[in-house]
Amino acid sequence: MIKILIADDQELMRQSLKIVLESKKDFHVVDTVRNGFEVVAAVSMHKPDVILMDVRMPEMDGVSCTDIIKKRYPDTKIIILTTFDDDEYVFPALKYGASGYLLKGISFEELENAIRTVVTGGTLINPEIASKIVKFFGRFAQMERSRHFHVEQNAISELHENERNIIKLIGIGKSNKEIAKELSFTEGTVRNYISSTLSKLNLRDRTQLAIWAVETNLLNLETDS
Repeated sequence: MIKILIADDQELMRQSLKIVLESKKDFHVVDTVRNGFEVVAAVSMHKPDVILMDVRMPEMDGVSCTDIIKKRYPDTKIIILTTFDDDEYVFPALKYGASGYLLKGISFEELENAIRTVVTGGTLINPEIASKIVKFFGRFAQMERSRHFHVEQNAISELHENERNIIKLIGIGKSNKEIAKELSFTEGTVRNYISSTLSKLNLRDRTQLAIWAVETNLLNLETDS
């Protein structure tokens, strides 16, 4: 059973998500809350596996709440739900450890797949969101580059071509399934490559890997298209 906490300041959104999610026999919504402070209390009480978190909430927004939750409960997965004009929230939420960043207009099937993806340790970012990260670093790369993830140069030189190709695809928001199809690998092979890449670069997870790819301009420098 996957335990889910819904956090959104709009009651209609909370109730709608609860109804559709609980139509799945292995999904259980443990609570619905209105702001970040209620999220913290609910996580302490219910220990959810996944939080669906609105990025804009009163009293404490989804970004600040993500920071607190991941520090206290690092195993709890967080999927940020947002509208398309929330540019300033995109990078901080991922930096603090959100496992997914999705637009509210996605289908229920996409949301269901996202929940299952993050529960198994994956990361899911809308392609539109990935493009925003690229634009963000286009404006602020010089300021941010030295601040977030330090990767040794010799570790970068040890990356194989397949690992570099997978990093690029992760950086533009591709899922393991999409990467496997594009590179003619099995999903297991893709997972193994990601694991070895994270180990080489000393990065925590797929999210940091995606951000690092954009941060270092790897996408622009090495993408043939």
